[in-house]
Order: sequence, then C-alpha cells, then structure tokens
Amino acid sequence: MRNNRLLTGTLCAVLLAAMTACQAYIDTSAGSASAETVTAVVAEAAASMEAAESAEAAEADSSDGDAASGNSGTTESVAETSASESNTSSQSAASDSSSAGTGTTTSGSSSKLTGTDVLTASGSDLFSDRDLEQTADLTGSTKVTVSDGDTVSIKTEGVYVLTGTAANAQVVVEAGDEDKVQLVLDGVSITNDSTPCIYVKSADNVFVTTTDSENTLTVSGTFTADGTTNTDAVIFSKDDLVLNGKGRLTISSTENGITSKDDLKITGGTIEITCTADALEANDSIRIADGTITIKTSKDGLHAENDEDSTLGYVYIGGGTLTVDAGDDAIHATTVLRVDSGTMDLTAREAMEGTYIQVNDGTITIAATDDAINAGQKSNVSTPTFEINGGTVTVTMGQGDTDAIDSNGNLVLNGGTLDITAQSPFDYDGTAENNGTTIIVNGTETDTITNQMMGGGHGGMGGGMRGGMDGGMQGGTDSSGSTDGSGGMGGGMNGGMQRGMGGHGGFGGMGPREMQGGMKGSANSSDTANTEGTDSQTNTSGTAAGEQSGQIY
Repeated sequence: MRNNRLLTGTLCAVLLAAMTACQAYIDTSAGSASAETVTAVVAEAAASMEAAESAEAAEADSSDGDAASGNSGTTESVAETSASESNTSSQSAASDSSSAGTGTTTSGSSSKLTGTDVLTASGSDLFSDRDLEQTADLTGSTKVTVSDGDTVSIKTEGVYVLTGTAANAQVVVEAGDEDKVQLVLDGVSITNDSTPCIYVKSADNVFVTTTDSENTLTVSGTFTADGTTNTDAVIFSKDDLVLNGKGRLTISSTENGITSKDDLKITGGTIEITCTADALEANDSIRIADGTITIKTSKDGLHAENDEDSTLGYVYIGGGTLTVDAGDDAIHATTVLRVDSGTMDLTAREAMEGTYIQVNDGTITIAATDDAINAGQKSNVSTPTFEINGGTVTVTMGQGDTDAIDSNGNLVLNGGTLDITAQSPFDYDGTAENNGTTIIVNGTETDTITNQMMGGGHGGMGGGMRGGMDGGMQGGTDSSGSTDGSGGMGGGMNGGMQRGMGGHGGFGGMGPREMQGGMKGSANSSDTANTEGTDSQTNTSGTAAGEQSGQIY
C-alpha cells in the first residue's frame, strides 16, 4: 500500500456511507425521512469516496516520480544492482508474458492445468512466449565463471551467463517467489561427487538456456540430501523449470537426470541424459514443445506423478524428437499422456503408460517387452482409455504374455494408423470402437479389434487354469509385498478358470486380467515418485548446499 492514511480514509468513507444509508432507510421506513434523504446521503458518501481515490492516485503518481528519480532513500547492494541491470524493459515484458501465458494462470493466481484440462488445452495454455524463446536477452546480464569447489548463489531475478569448467561446484538459485531467473549455459562443464550441479531452492520460474555450445553436467557418486530434501538429480528444482536453447546439454547421473517438483518444460535444444533412475521427473507435469532429447536409463524415461494431488502428473508432447531406451517405462503419466506431434522412438518394458492416453498426431515407434501402450487406473481423472485420432504408431512386441495395446477400460480408434506386430494386439476391459483408424496386425490390414481378454487356453478349462495359475503364483510369490500382487494363486486360478471355461481357444498360458496384478506387482512397486519428505539419505557434508563460501548474486 502506497499510502496507508489515504487507504484508511477511503475505507472509513465506505463504512460511513453504508451505515448512514442503512440508518436513513430505517428512518424512511419509520416515516421520519423521505426517499430523497436516502439518495442524498448515498450521493454524498460516493462523492467522498471519489475524492479520496483521486487523492490516493495523485499520491501514487508522486511516489512513482520519486522512485524514477532515484529518491528511494536506500542504497543498492551489489546483488541488487546486478539484478536491476538485468531487468531491462524487454526482460520485464518477457516476465509478464511468462506469468500470463499459461492461459489459466494469471498474476496472483495459483490455479493450474490439471490432467483433464490438458486433453483440450491449446499450445498457448501450455507454454508462454518466454518458454518458447530459444535465445536469452543478454542486455544487462551477469557473467559467472564457475571454479572448483565454488558455490554460485543467485538470490535475485536476472539473467546469468555461466562459463568455465569445475569440479564439485554448484549453482544454487534461492530467489523470491515472484522472481524469474535465467541461467544461460555458455560452454560450462561441472562434475560433482554428490550434489546437484544446479539446485533451485526457490524462484517463480527458472530457465536453463543453452547457447550454441557444448555443456556437460555430471554427478558421479552417491547423492547426499539437503536436510529433508532428497536432492537426487543433476538439475534439481523445487519450482517451475524450463529448458530451451540452441546448444547441447549432456547429463550423466547416478540417479535422476532432471527433476522438478513443479512443472518441467522443454522447448528446444539438444539434451542427452544417461542415468540409473528417472531421466525427466516432475510432480505436476512434463511438457515438451520441441527439441532433440535422447535418454538411456535403467528406470523411466519420463515420469510425472504427484502424490499429493491426483489430478496432476501428466505428460504433454507437442513436437521434437524423443528417443528413449528405458529399463521400465519410456513415458509414465499418472493422469493424462497426450501426444500432438513429434517423432518418438521408444524401447522399454512398457513404452506409454497413463490413465488416459491420447495420440492426435506424430510418428511413434515402439519396441516393448510387456505392454507397449498401457492405459491403467493410475488416477481417478477418467476411465482408463487409449484414444488415437491421427498419426502413426508402429509397435513390435516381444514374445510371451505381452499386449501391444492394453486398456483397463476403453479403446477409441478415430483415425491414424496402428501397425502392430504381436501375438496379442489388443487387450481391453471396457468397450472398443473403430471409427476410422487403419489397423495392420502382423502385416495384414484388418477392421477387427480382437480382444485378448476373451481368450482361453488350449483345451478350454485346462488351458485357462494353467495360464491363471502361472500368473497367480507369480503374484502370490512377489517378494516386493506390493498390493498389486495380492491376488496370488487363488485370484489367478479363479480368473483362469473363468476364461478357460469360455473355450475361446486363445494363446495357451496367456494370463487373464485377474492375474495381471500378480504378474506386474513387482514392477509396479517401483512406480513411486520421489517427494520432498524425509529421506533415508543424510547430509554428510555437515553444511546445507548453497551455504558454502562462493559467489553471491
């Protein structure tokens, strides 16, 4: 508030007007005053309010003039001067665009796009203009050279250009909640033993932008926690994170590659990640507009999951080239996985996983050993559904109990092409409709959507029992203790008997739906996202990250 006295006067005028008008009305009802009296009182109060507001506006203009003249009465520190120089008019405009560009989030609002929102959202809803800018405005930027053992602490909004080669160095962003910080990687290389190379503790939004250069970030040892925060990624952010640019960023990690506890966006640049856990991980969403992304991981390529809000945890892909070689899921979305465009080459146990999977366009090539596309009840945002409206999806499945497209709910095929090589092309529990998709199964075009759910075993009941028992026993003997495998032998036998009695002569030993929980119990037990709660890791350094001596901005 610029002028407490004037604001207080305005509020008093409002209260006085209300009280006087009410009293006048009461008097009018009692016959002691006329309606004209009430009107006059209200008009007088309104005039008082207008006069107070005019005075407040004049006072605000006067204060702005003083500030523009430098009469603030304070002395700027080096850090404040650096931030002030960075905040040119163009950067301010970009910041405003970033605040309002999401379509559903405006200044002062904490609303977010949910998984169901993203099914119909437009590009302007998902990315701001500044998100999509591939070069930074370097006017007034601050240049920083990293060095061994150094901690670069950034506490104010601005653009920071990072260069140099260092070991056990860290860039820590701890800015205000409204601050936008842009880190420009201009040929920087950092190799750490146990801490993130870039650690965002607080900010409104952080942009990591590559120039036309080679940049390398590596964590080679066991990550140590920062208090109760499990900082387990080479780039770890507690707030919104955007990666863009025209250069190359190579990341190597003993755990996660890039983690955001909010939204993670990639709109450009070339990113290569090698890691043992999730390559790209976010609580609220992962959004890709463009760029060339190559991932090799022992776990998930992309993983979006929010343990505290079941409406979030979605993945949107609107372009670019994505190549993933994953030990578990190539793309894992808790709520919605939407693909609008781009080229994707996915090799994984399961390639695309979510509650609602929607493919509108793009070229997707999948090699999987379990279910290539799996729409399961991972959240309550909708009935599990796989929907294709355009694009080309080519699937090659491994041998055994594998499904090319598996939906615990519905299949909606409206357009595009599905080219499937598999023993079991489809498996669904709800309904299936083909309204125009070209279906090719094992080299032959067909209009039929077969259903593995209807299959039995060779010889009716016997084959069904064997398939059910095998899957059920796997669930019952699952050492992970996951509730997904609680069906055990009994559930598996029951499901197998039900399917076997159908006598539909499907592939022998193909496990029924009732046994799938048992088979997948062990794998699903790993599908938990890291949160910021208490972690088993301890901070062995004795000093929280970012509290070391170093450069402060």
